[in-house]
Amino acid sequence: MSLNIIVLAKQVPDTRNVGKDAMKADGTVNRAALPAIFNPEDLNALEQALKLKDMYPGSKVTVLTMGPARAAEIIREGLYRGADGGVVLSDRAFAGSDTLATSYALSAAIRKIGDYDIIIGGRQAIDGDTAQVGPQVAEKLGLPQVTYAEEIISAEDGKVTVKRRIESGVETVKAPYPVVITVNGSADVCRPRNAKALMKYKYAAVPSEIAKDEARKEFAEKRPYLNIGEWNAATVEADLEQCGLAGSPTKVKQIENVVFTAKDARRIENNDAELEDFVKELIANHTIG
Repeated sequence: MSLNIIVLAKQVPDTRNVGKDAMKADGTVNRAALPAIFNPEDLNALEQALKLKDMYPGSKVTVLTMGPARAAEIIREGLYRGADGGVVLSDRAFAGSDTLATSYALSAAIRKIGDYDIIIGGRQAIDGDTAQVGPQVAEKLGLPQVTYAEEIISAEDGKVTVKRRIESGVETVKAPYPVVITVNGSADVCRPRNAKALMKYKYAAVPSEIAKDEARKEFAEKRPYLNIGEWNAATVEADLEQCGLAGSPTKVKQIENVVFTAKDARRIENNDAELEDFVKELIANHTIG
């Protein structure tokens, strides 16, 4: 038995370095002002997909991302780790998408891919922290969904068995596939790049990247496996009214970088008496206890 798996991944701005220029005047994130990274929980999701590929030989893992051409780096990172291919969904019409418009575009691309058993993505992206895209994709495709996954135990007899990490503990559930699964950051970390795969795919690129580099174009023409798919709104037959800012009812008013600083400090000597007195003081003023 083999599976066709789609991994939803996103290139996100590193929100650990948010500055005053992190937001544009229209309320959208100024991605050019921040370093771009692979969304952390999407890496956890990729690892779950690769584990299924290891478990069921012949399975295929396709990485799907939405963003500008530079987001092809996400596909390359997937290829380095064991994915079989990928698609970058790129169009200026998608710019400024909130979760509703993003899930619409992704679901349109998934329909274009067509042949899939399991769709896996991270629980949420660090540039929004909404945890909405995965469930919205499931809703738009009319698929069952399993959220907060920590481990995909098996995928047999038309059903996936998934361990979920929830507030009250852990539960194991089954769901028929095709299914959408979102993965927690507490799941296994993604395996490192494979050296052979890195050498094989380091020049992989989308057509818009290849067009700007004649040397790369000639190289890619001789090696079709280096061509990463690049689809626009027309390719996936998307309704432009549901894409980008036009299809995004959510508007960001302001982004702030909040830094917590201590107003004062107090030094306690390393002896039991002072420590005991300090703890009693904290209890008395209700700081603790």
